[in-house]
Amino acid sequence: MRIFFMVLTGASYGLLAAAGVFTVLAAVGLVPRFAGRTHTSKYVILYEEMVIFGTLTGCVLSVFSRYCQFGAWWQHRFPQYMTAIQGIGLFCQAVFGFFAGMFIGCLALAIAEMLDSIPILTRRISFRHGLGLVILGMATGKLCGSLLYFLTELHRTV
Repeated sequence: MRIFFMVLTGASYGLLAAAGVFTVLAAVGLVPRFAGRTHTSKYVILYEEMVIFGTLTGCVLSVFSRYCQFGAWWQHRFPQYMTAIQGIGLFCQAVFGFFAGMFIGCLALAIAEMLDSIPILTRRISFRHGLGLVILGMATGKLCGSLLYFLTELHRTV
């Protein structure tokens, strides 16, 4: 029963984190913006599915990293081809890094544009006092969470 509860809790937290990622991407309108810039708006659904597939693949690979070490499998089976395989791996890593950097840069710009709408929202809902405290509270929470993560070495528990 305890293991079932832990699996259920872990899956729920994972789904909540993934929903947060997808919500941010939907809120800033990143995928439709890319489709509009490239004049491929008829493929927006495909783009959104690929974002979801990539996020889920990344989650699975990071959670089950022990079982996803393909390099060790190749090294054990084909040691004579390791230099070629390492070269291919470096090339794939460079291509991934290039596209991931472009995506993060565009996401940062989209979020910055969305932040321009915060003053409009605060005026519309008559939220005049305490906005600085709200932002300070969010930043403090992020700082406390990061400190807890690194000081307790949660990143090494995998």
